[in-house]
Amino acid sequence: MGRFVRWAAVTAAAALLAAGCSGGSSGGGEGDERSGSARPTATGAKALPDALTSQKLGWERCEATADSSPPGRDWQCATLRVPLDWSKPDGGTIGLALIRSKARGGDRIGSLLFNFGGPGASGVAGMPGYAATVSLLRERYDLVSWDPRGVGASEGVRCRSDKETQAAEAVDATPDTPAEERAYLRDATDFAQGCEKGVGRLLAHVSTTDTARDMDLMRQVLGDTALHYFGISYGTQLGGVYAHLFPENVGRLVLDAVVDPTADLVDHRKNQARGFQRALDNYLESTGQDPEKGTRKIADLLERIDADPLDTYSGRKLTQVLAFTGIVWPLYRQDSWPSLTSALDTAEQGDGSELLALADGYNERDGSGRYGLLTQSQRVISCLDDKQRPTLAETKKLLPEFERISPVFGPFLGWDAAGWCHDWPVPGQYATPEVSAPGAAPVLVIGNTGDPATPYEGARRMADELGKAVGVELTWKGEGHGAYGNGSDCVNSTVNAYLLEGTVPKDGKVCGRRQ
Repeated sequence: MGRFVRWAAVTAAAALLAAGCSGGSSGGGEGDERSGSARPTATGAKALPDALTSQKLGWERCEATADSSPPGRDWQCATLRVPLDWSKPDGGTIGLALIRSKARGGDRIGSLLFNFGGPGASGVAGMPGYAATVSLLRERYDLVSWDPRGVGASEGVRCRSDKETQAAEAVDATPDTPAEERAYLRDATDFAQGCEKGVGRLLAHVSTTDTARDMDLMRQVLGDTALHYFGISYGTQLGGVYAHLFPENVGRLVLDAVVDPTADLVDHRKNQARGFQRALDNYLESTGQDPEKGTRKIADLLERIDADPLDTYSGRKLTQVLAFTGIVWPLYRQDSWPSLTSALDTAEQGDGSELLALADGYNERDGSGRYGLLTQSQRVISCLDDKQRPTLAETKKLLPEFERISPVFGPFLGWDAAGWCHDWPVPGQYATPEVSAPGAAPVLVIGNTGDPATPYEGARRMADELGKAVGVELTWKGEGHGAYGNGSDCVNSTVNAYLLEGTVPKDGKVCGRRQ
């Protein structure tokens, strides 16, 4: 989960959807639901005031969505009030933007919450575009998602302007000289100072633990006795933390594209270097190339671009970091591999236009130069979570190991460990998240053997950490980020049976490539 490789499962199209939801304030409206009296948020936590647990959601039609006709017919939006500081539940509150589509069938189970990853991905923007993938689940569940605190319409953070974001793309992300090292760390300091100034008091209250507590309040206000949840990518870490805090409230939880809960900040970057190299090897083999030779060719291309950025049709230069980002983005989905082939071929001929277009897609940059805020939200959230702060000296000692793991991805991810939370104004909360959930209902944990961003090994570790009889692992021998909805009837039917009928598969079930 770094500056360049995020744990986001939302496709470019879904991430850029304009859902156009205007959240209703607490008060009357269509489809209002009410929970009972105040209750503790977790063992040892303070009881919540009735004003929070008994609030009504003023559901209103959303102005526009991707899959409804006429626009907005099926989607409703509202605002949930949650404590700014969960240690002071009687204090000030912030609003979280919610979106839902009510169950279409008569045998309704309850609400099914979705988190699409990041951290920092907007559920309000992403949910309508994902609804077709989960259309069968829509028969028995209200599909619900939200912008977590610090994201999008929920007090979304901004640490630097679009102009500053574009300028940062010229900073060498794999510095070769002391001057470049200073510039790299100075850029990280500038970002941190921009966050401290622009985000203010919220900066200390956007952790994964804060969001997990928000989810349990959401469950209560939606009127559900148990939380049913589908977490993708970073959403798996969020789901694991929720299960640890509220094991007695766990309903049917699916964790797909699993973040390794046993890895600290540096180990996450090593895992991703391995995962993306594995995906690159598979891509190169699919095009008839020798993985070792193909990797070296790409690494050489990046070194040439570092020394001499490529021209593009737009007039902007393709820097090394933009070229790297353009290589990363197509590896998230196997059906994007042909675009990587074309972009690399064009770059070898001296034209960086196609790699730049791919990088802009990843960075959510539109034609007018405006950038999405996912990466900024991600950094703010993860730097509050992560306690580890590698120094420049510590990082430089690790660089040879990163290089051995992957000549293409290792240098970037190794340096990212030093720059990601450098000079951060708020201390991190933990080295690794606690996800043990003794007594919880079975949680379905899905690993994809070809996943680049959240390597397959993390699924088994998550299942083990959740605990015996809680974590149930399902393996898919596939490619791309995530498994459900990516072409496996075996995965889809297993997940659907679990969510719709409560059928828990045997731990260790494997779905092959053609199933």
